[in-house]
Amino acid sequence: MLQRDPTPAGPVIEARDLVKTYPGGITALDGVSLDVAGGTVFGLLGPNGAGKSTTVKILSTLAQPTAGTAVVAGHDVVRHPDLVRHAIGVVGQRSSADPAATGRENLHLQARLYSLGGRETRARASELLERFRLAEAADRIVGTWSGGMRRKLDVALGLVNRPRVLFLDEPTTGLDPDARARLWEAIGRLAEEGVTVLLTTHYLEEADRLAHRLAIVDRGRVVATGSPDALKSELHGDAIHIELAAVERGPDAAAVLTRIEGLGDPVVDGPRVTARADRAASRVPAVLSALEGAGVAVAALTIARPSLDDVYLRHTGRAYRPDALEASR
Repeated sequence: MLQRDPTPAGPVIEARDLVKTYPGGITALDGVSLDVAGGTVFGLLGPNGAGKSTTVKILSTLAQPTAGTAVVAGHDVVRHPDLVRHAIGVVGQRSSADPAATGRENLHLQARLYSLGGRETRARASELLERFRLAEAADRIVGTWSGGMRRKLDVALGLVNRPRVLFLDEPTTGLDPDARARLWEAIGRLAEEGVTVLLTTHYLEEADRLAHRLAIVDRGRVVATGSPDALKSELHGDAIHIELAAVERGPDAAAVLTRIEGLGDPVVDGPRVTARADRAASRVPAVLSALEGAGVAVAALTIARPSLDDVYLRHTGRAYRPDALEASR
C-alpha cells in the first residue's frame, strides 16, 4: 500500500474550470478543477460516463476544452500541446499494443516514435520488460499473452519516453484479482520513483488502495476531493444500511428514521435507506422496532465502517453504481 504522506511537491497538473460540451447540448464536463502534486497518485473516481475519460483527454491534449485552462508539467495544454506530449505518457482504456508483434517489437516501435537511438531503444525495452516481469515472454506474439500481461505492456509503452506524468485511464478494467493486484504494485512503485500518476477508475477499492488524493466526479462535476482517509473521516459514526422489502416504502422508512434519536439524516436510494449513527449496533433494535411499528418491512440490515461508497452517497444522494451509463454522456 502507498504511503499517505508523500514528500510535498508543487502541482504538476493544474486544471481550472474545465468545460467540455458536444453538439446537441451534451455537457461532458461542467467546471472541473484539479491540482495534482508531483510524485503522487491522484485518482479520478466515478461511474462510467461521469467525465473521467474526457478530463484525461483534455489533459493529455487529445481533446480541447470548450472553456477553462489546464497546465501539465508546466505547459498549457492548448497553447503548447507538443511540449505536453513530450512530458507525458498515456495508457488508454483500450490496448495500444499490436497483437501481431512481439512485446519487444512493440516497445521498439514506441521508442522510435520518440526518436530514441538504436542502442537506447534496445536498452529501454529490456529495462521495461524486466521491470514488468515480461522478459520471458518478450519475444512471443502479444496476441498469445494473458490480459494481465498485455495490460502491463500497455503501461510499459506509456513509460518508454520517461514521462514526468503518466495518465492511466481505467487500467485494470477486466483483469482478474491477481493481475489487478500486480498492476497496483507496479503503479505504486512509479509514484515512489517520482512519476506523477493520474489514474481514472470506477473501482472503489482501487482508489482507496492507490490514491494519495482523489476527486469524485459525478455528472461532469467534482463533488468531493481529498485523501481517501480524510474523505471517510468526514463521515461520523457507522453506516446503517437497510434493504426494504418494498421499494416504494423508502420515503416512509426515512421519515421513521428521522424520529430516532442519534441517527443522522437518512438517504433513500431505491429500496435502500442509509443512515449514520455513533455506536450503530446499539441503535439496531430501535430501528427495527420503529420500522416494524410503522408497517415498513425490512429485508436486510447491515452496519459498516465509513467507506468511499458512503462518501459518494453523501455527496450525490445515491449509491455508487460504476457500470451505470448516463444518457447525457
